[in-house]
Amino acid sequence: MAHVLVTGGAGFIGSHLADHLTRSGHRVRALDNLDPQVHGADRARPKYLHRDVELVVGDVRDGDAVRKALDGIDVVFHLAALVGVGQSMYRIEEYTSVNSVGTAVLLETLSKKPVERLVVASSMSIYGEGLYHDARGRVTASASRGLEQLRAGNWELCSDDGSVLSPVATPETKAPNLESVYALSKYDQERMSLVVGRAYGIPTVALRFFNAYGPRQALSNPYTGVLAIFASRLLNGNRPLVFEDGLQRRDFVSVHDVVRACALAMESKQAPGNVYNVGSGRSVTVLEVAERVAAGVGRPELAAELTGRYRVGDIRHCFANIDKARRELGYEPHVTLEEGIHELSQWLSGQVARDRVASARAELEMRGLTL
Repeated sequence: MAHVLVTGGAGFIGSHLADHLTRSGHRVRALDNLDPQVHGADRARPKYLHRDVELVVGDVRDGDAVRKALDGIDVVFHLAALVGVGQSMYRIEEYTSVNSVGTAVLLETLSKKPVERLVVASSMSIYGEGLYHDARGRVTASASRGLEQLRAGNWELCSDDGSVLSPVATPETKAPNLESVYALSKYDQERMSLVVGRAYGIPTVALRFFNAYGPRQALSNPYTGVLAIFASRLLNGNRPLVFEDGLQRRDFVSVHDVVRACALAMESKQAPGNVYNVGSGRSVTVLEVAERVAAGVGRPELAAELTGRYRVGDIRHCFANIDKARRELGYEPHVTLEEGIHELSQWLSGQVARDRVASARAELEMRGLTL
């Protein structure tokens, strides 16, 4: 039995991980600042947080809080972060502070008292655009879209001869292409953890989460995962808003599969020093997901509203190649998208959400962050 600290442990993924670890016989402590954007203005302990989880309310940037939280700990899962591509482009200092400086504070504390394993939550956002093939089947790993192309509503990536590139599953070997402050800060978290872990003999693993979804997402947070944002709109009788033409492809992975990957990374002897994609291994368009969520909550008539606009920091296609995680961790996603949306829909039936999507969109437009 290990004594485990989960930073961000009262949040969406963190609380599910805490459940799993507790059921597996581990003692779990959560360090969380109960951010009002996620937990509401009262900042109360979430009712869903397992009763056996010890909650330390504190900021990961606070050295005293981190030292207190690490007392007696064997294993650390570092999930604490501000999450939101769009918001990161105007709350630049805060995202950099929480995600990068917060990680530095944690790592400096660990350097003085190393633990048996550190697992850090990275993100698919660090890839920017995913991997593509051209018409001849050649790999294209550095494609991008220009502003004039985006203003004209030409959404797909093209080769130099103008032919449309075909997206393929993205492996861990693809070089990062950081398109937002959020992506930059997640890459900071990943690389800093691996560098410090190697220097101080802390076995460290980085997991690049793709689009995680499931119960307990913060429905009133307009910068959370896209399925939760769609759900918030639908629960309030509003159509989901979809940027571009809705045909951008993503990899949506159930929180239960994400937790399974975390547990495997904690135990695997081969994992330290490595990074792994954590996804479903399949892709789906954002428009299709919006339709499925609408049908799941019984509002199929609320068809997605296509904005025909581009949001700065967004990419066209990115979905996971999970071969490495399968081979080295024994990871295999168990929850299909159909099953996951059914579970999410059942949970949503008892939820109340404030739809703040319009105000978030207006904030981006005011700052010139949409085209």
